[in-house]
Amino acid sequence: MKFLMLVVADPSRDGTEEPPITIEEWVGETYGNGKVTVTDGPFAETHEWIAGFDILDCADLDEAIELASRHPMATSGIIDLRPAWPLDLA
Repeated sequence: MKFLMLVVADPSRDGTEEPPITIEEWVGETYGNGKVTVTDGPFAETHEWIAGFDILDCADLDEAIELASRHPMATSGIIDLRPAWPLDLA
């Protein structure tokens, strides 16, 4: 089952909290092959709020929540999980 995980800035926090792990560590444990795709722009007004997104391929919602809870922004931002339509991203 695929989930869209939106990583969103939390306007009520000042952003000085130190995450428990770095994004590189989270990517390393989430994506076993270490391959990451990064895109940037064109920018919309939401660029300042949505820091990024991931497509998680998990057995169920519980597994997706466990994975998202370890993301560095889970302690200083907002993680929004949504079930996604089946996609063939291979």
